[in-house]
Amino acid sequence: MDLHGRTVVVTGASEGSLGYETAAILAAWGAEVIVTRRSGAPELAASIAARSGGAVRGQDLDLGSAASVSAFVRWYAQQVGPRLDVLVNNAGIHLDLMADWKEPRLSADGFELQWRTNFLGPFQLTLGLLPALRAAASHTGDARVVNVASHLHTRGRNAHLFTPNAPYNSWVAYGTSKLAMLHMAFELTRRYGAEGLNGYALHPGAVFTNVASKGLDGHATLERVRGWLAPVEGFFLLTPEEGAQTSVHCATHPSLAGGRYFTACAQALASTEAEDAAVSTRLWEQTASWVAHLP
Repeated sequence: MDLHGRTVVVTGASEGSLGYETAAILAAWGAEVIVTRRSGAPELAASIAARSGGAVRGQDLDLGSAASVSAFVRWYAQQVGPRLDVLVNNAGIHLDLMADWKEPRLSADGFELQWRTNFLGPFQLTLGLLPALRAAASHTGDARVVNVASHLHTRGRNAHLFTPNAPYNSWVAYGTSKLAMLHMAFELTRRYGAEGLNGYALHPGAVFTNVASKGLDGHATLERVRGWLAPVEGFFLLTPEEGAQTSVHCATHPSLAGGRYFTACAQALASTEAEDAAVSTRLWEQTASWVAHLP
């Protein structure tokens, strides 16, 4: 597609990730792309620009830090402009793959780490960039927020969105954070779809990235075994470029209905928990209140 004149933000675009490939494709198609990671984003942008031949800028962003998210929103308004066509909330973590943790690991501000990084940070970012997204929707009739979720959102439960799961299970916590991303995308469309701003949630497929390596921290033997088996694993799993296709589809496909869940570039069934509109509204309002009271 010809994306000249459109501006896109892709979070979590480190080398070897879905975000890296998503950004490279969109930049190659002519969009001005802003990529983020916790540190070294300008160098990352240069790599993606060389790969794609497109216009790419980088800005550091730590979704676990409210101050970092606020700083990014200010930077965007001052350095990029008043409009944003597409926000791809790609960044995320999946920790403790062996389910060893008996208690949640907490962020500096006291939230379970996966919830903080996978949902609260992206929600704060989306809310901060909402004026720019609505301005683009008003100008072109089509602005989008694309949330990279997971089929593991089926492990989440609506009750856990408001009360932590007990006893603690890291897989349930991860699933709950991804369920929240579906709720956010669906509620965004309910609130702003009539303006031309729509939300999309997706499962990228089983992709060979470094997410699993981070999830195996502390298991040196398993990490070594995974390294030995990498060629086999890579054969059976999607490449990051293949996994990025559904993100690109949701970000660009003309007249694609919002408020839906996608996988393999097609609409898919979300869990019944995700379809509860009353829960989506409650989660949006409570999280927006948290953002409003941030220092």
